[in-house]
Amino acid sequence: MTLKLHDASGKTLSGPKLVWTLISGFRSMYLWAALALFVATAFQFVIPLIGSATIDYVLMDQPKHDEPLLQSVITLIGGPQRVGQNLWIPAVAMLALAALGGLFNYYQKLAAAKASDGICKRLKDQLYDHIQRMSNRHLDQTQTGDLVQRCTSDVETTRIFLAAHIVEIGRGLILIATVLPIMLSMHVGLTIASMALIPVIILYSYLYIKKVKHLFTEVDEAEGRLTSVVQENITGIRVVRAFGRHDFEIAKFEKPNAEYRDSSIKLINIMSWFWSVADIASLTQIGIALIASSYLAMQGSVTIGTIFAFLALLNMVLWPVRMIGRILTDFGKTAVALQRINEILTQPFETEGDQVTLTPDRPVSGRIEFDKVTFAHNETEPTVQDISLQVEPGETLAILGPSGSGKTTLMHLLLRFYDCDSGSIKLDGMDVKELDRAYLRAQFGVVLQEPFLYSRSIRNNIQFGVSDAQQSDIEAAANMACIHETIQNFSDGYDTEIGEKGITLSGGQRQRVALSRAILRNPPILLLDDALSAVDNETESSIIDALQNRHGKQTTVVIAHRLSTLAHADKIVVLENGKITQFGTHQSLTAEDGLYRRLWAIQTQLEATLAKETEGRGDHGRETTTSA
Repeated sequence: MTLKLHDASGKTLSGPKLVWTLISGFRSMYLWAALALFVATAFQFVIPLIGSATIDYVLMDQPKHDEPLLQSVITLIGGPQRVGQNLWIPAVAMLALAALGGLFNYYQKLAAAKASDGICKRLKDQLYDHIQRMSNRHLDQTQTGDLVQRCTSDVETTRIFLAAHIVEIGRGLILIATVLPIMLSMHVGLTIASMALIPVIILYSYLYIKKVKHLFTEVDEAEGRLTSVVQENITGIRVVRAFGRHDFEIAKFEKPNAEYRDSSIKLINIMSWFWSVADIASLTQIGIALIASSYLAMQGSVTIGTIFAFLALLNMVLWPVRMIGRILTDFGKTAVALQRINEILTQPFETEGDQVTLTPDRPVSGRIEFDKVTFAHNETEPTVQDISLQVEPGETLAILGPSGSGKTTLMHLLLRFYDCDSGSIKLDGMDVKELDRAYLRAQFGVVLQEPFLYSRSIRNNIQFGVSDAQQSDIEAAANMACIHETIQNFSDGYDTEIGEKGITLSGGQRQRVALSRAILRNPPILLLDDALSAVDNETESSIIDALQNRHGKQTTVVIAHRLSTLAHADKIVVLENGKITQFGTHQSLTAEDGLYRRLWAIQTQLEATLAKETEGRGDHGRETTTSA
């Protein structure tokens, strides 16, 4: 069941409507909790009435005024004469009622806890699912730590409110609705004196929550910033240590930490004032009731038993009334938390706006066409501009260019991580905007610029895209990526667990595992975004040879800075400042003036120099050995 915490305009619901929507699907559990609470409260009411009836009709022999309610209670437990001879009867009755009340209280708390846990599990599932489907533009602009805080701390705030305070609201309403008639039936004047400050406490609680509501937002936002700093620091801890930036990071952490502390202290100070004033008002109310009851007792208007009952019932009412401030406080925190959660749930899916979602019943052949494609991030200068090129099925396209020239952006557009602002991209003649995204992405095997590996076994990482892959297929893919022998040398082989993001592997090993994952999928199109940058020349040559053996079987798009990786390609594109400045084969591009020929000359000269130096060191070593 999907929750909608907002109205048609996207504004977060508020008040009872928000709570009613939030508990949908679990209302029956809350109903049973409310019934159990009603029974427990009824038992609690009877306890002071038994004490009052025992005092007036047994210990005091006879009340000065007949009270039908107390007469009924004393008759129910055996009558004045029998109770007078067996004073253990009211004691046992009060203990039994307290035990039964405790039992029903346990059930109502259990039912409310189960309901709140169920609601929050559903909320977490919905948040996680929504984040998976959110547009990349929004994810690019959102801090990871803030997303984590909304999915954990904000949901936990909601759970606490649903588990405790919804039932407390019911308890307060039941107590006021039940106690007031009972007290009025016993003595109107004393009831008015005993309830005089309760409206004042309720009004004070309402004004208090209006004053502090904005502070909840400040505290939540400060906690989100703090979580983001912690998450970022832990992720980049090796960079911090490598550059000796411990002191800088500590200073960087101190600012959001101090902001969170200051916001929390400010909120705590105001809450302390509230509780102090509420406690004083509650004690003052008890004092007013004592003074009024003492005066009426001296006048002969009330009995000692009535005073006992009034004070007991008043204490029962004052606690939930005093808790109104706490309930309103936590409701304010919950409302802020749900507003932050709703900000995620109202973000559009990346599929929003898709008009046509074709799902052909066959894989594509691999023909790619960019037709005057232009795209810009955040309405800035276009990242790629007026790109037109064509790749035939089975061909290899290589893309070269300086950092920031738009190479990776072309791949992201092809995968529809973003949609181009103008122009079109076609796959087998079909506009990618008309294809179902799941179908489209199933046609690609991808190795991203920064390969991401999960904290699982190597086998699980390789078969990530093909969960039912056989071991022989996994090994074949690893062999093609030149990582099979390396994996076998690990103590647990393919079952070796790697750390978060594959941290226990070297950069080259991570790239080759990611390449194995893409190859295993056996897609019509293979996208390699600088996939061999951390691999040595010899290993790179072996991988290229293996990929060349598949030439003609699948379309391959390669991004690289090392020209030896690109030289075998059927077509080479040179990008500069988001535009195509050169297009051709390795032979044609080395023959014409331009960036490609300059880079080729530099890299060729560098490799020759390194080879000569290596050869010289080898000759010197042989001469030394001979003379020795």
